[in-house]
Amino acid sequence: MSPCLPLVMRIVSLLPAATEIVALLGATDHLVGITHECDYPDVVRSRARVTRSALPHAHDPSAIDAAVRDAQAGGVALFTLDEKTITALHPTAILTQELCEVCAVREADVRALAARLSPPPEVVTLDGTSLDGIYEDIRAVARALGADDEADELLAGLRDRVKHVHNTLKAAQAPRPTVALVEWTDPLYVAGHWGPEQIARAGGTDVLGIHGQHSERVNMDALRASDPDIVIFAPCGYSVEAAAAEAKRCLTLPAWSWLVQRGKQVWAMDANGLTSRPGPRIVDGIEAMASIFAPSLFSEIEPWHAVRVQ
Repeated sequence: MSPCLPLVMRIVSLLPAATEIVALLGATDHLVGITHECDYPDVVRSRARVTRSALPHAHDPSAIDAAVRDAQAGGVALFTLDEKTITALHPTAILTQELCEVCAVREADVRALAARLSPPPEVVTLDGTSLDGIYEDIRAVARALGADDEADELLAGLRDRVKHVHNTLKAAQAPRPTVALVEWTDPLYVAGHWGPEQIARAGGTDVLGIHGQHSERVNMDALRASDPDIVIFAPCGYSVEAAAAEAKRCLTLPAWSWLVQRGKQVWAMDANGLTSRPGPRIVDGIEAMASIFAPSLFSEIEPWHAVRVQ
C-alpha cells in the first residue's frame, strides 16, 4: 500500500478501466467495490460486485444490439447498481464515466445514488476520448486517491512506451498499412474515440474511423471500398478468443468474402483489455498493433493480445 494514500479511503469503481487505474496506482487496498465486468488485475476479483447487466451473456452481436435498442426504446437502464451493497461499503469516492451508456452505468444514476448516501461520497467522472484524455483520467483518479506521485510514475512509463514505438517506426521509415478496426460486426461499426489514434501511433492509417468521435456505423460497401490492408476484429468487450471466433464466423459469410478473395490480413484482438477500455492498457494495444503492422521491428505478438485469423 502506498504511504501517500489516506487510510480511510474506500473506493467503489463502476468502470473496469477505472479499476485498472486504481490498481496501477497501487491503491487496491482501498478498492472495496467493482463492477460485474472488472477482471484485471487478478487481485481485484475478490472485491464486492456492485453492478448487474441486462444484456445477454452469449457472444451474439445481433442479439446484443437488439437488446440494447429495446432497452433504450423502453427507457430501461442496461446496467443497474446494487444500492444495498454499495451503502454497506461506505464509499468515500465512486469512480464512474459519462462516455457511453451502453458500456457502463449511467452517470446520472451514480450521482443520484451518491446523493442518497450519508455522507455523500465524491463522484469522479472519467470521460477521456483520446490518449491524452485517458492520461487526464488517470490524473483525476490519482487526485481523488491522493496519489499524484504514483500517477507521475505511471504516466511517465506509458508515455515512454508510446515514444519508443514512434521512434522505432521513424528510424526504420516503416511503411504505414491501411487498417480497419471493427468494433462491432452486426450491425457493422468501426472504432472511434481513441481507436484511430491507437492505429496511428502504432504506425497504421485508419481507413474509416475518426479520432475523438463516437464509433461509426458503416455499411459493408464503404468498408470494402476503403480496401484496408489489415482488418482487426475487436468487438467491444470481447476477449481475444471470442473476437477470433467472431472473425472466423464472419469469414464464412458472403458479405465478408472479399476479405478472403483479396487475401487481406485479418486479426482478432483482445478488445476487452486493449481497445475497449479507456485505461492504461490502451498503450498495450498500441504495442500489439505495432507488432501486427511492423512485425520485423517489434517483438512477436503475445497470443493473449492478438491472433492472426487469415
